[in-house]
Amino acid sequence: MRLLPIGIVAGLGAALMASSGANSQAPRADSQINPQSVQLTRQGEAALASGDFQAADDALELALVIDPRNRQAFVTLAKVAQKQKLYGQAIRYTNKALALEPNDLNALAVQGEAMVEMGAVARAQQNLLKVRKICGTTACPQGTTLAAAIAKGPAVAAKTNTTPKTN
Repeated sequence: MRLLPIGIVAGLGAALMASSGANSQAPRADSQINPQSVQLTRQGEAALASGDFQAADDALELALVIDPRNRQAFVTLAKVAQKQKLYGQAIRYTNKALALEPNDLNALAVQGEAMVEMGAVARAQQNLLKVRKICGTTACPQGTTLAAAIAKGPAVAAKTNTTPKTN
């Protein structure tokens, strides 16, 4: 994962702090996320869909510099990390989204999928229970996807090497 040049990040951060007012850390509804951040998130999603993980990562990181309250950018960064088999990083990104909104269905599902890949199936099942509770009697796609991931299990099971090493 490549980071943006520090000068760009610092310049954007200073400009945004000057224009955003004193209470920039107050919770915001999704409709109040900075439009530039939303547009960059869409670009990141498109890059992810095309398999360009670096472009996705760059767009999403910039989206979060512009508006650190953009949950969808965190969730999409988690999806990028998952595609790169960086499951711990995916969980960290979803934790950030869930800190902003504990009932974010997408974040819970993506986090659960990453947990399955790490072998933490019991924790993924807890996420599934929460998703189902939030969805209520209506089946939601996040619950269906997470249930399928749990049923399938990790893509690569832990392998034990029984052959002794020779020097």
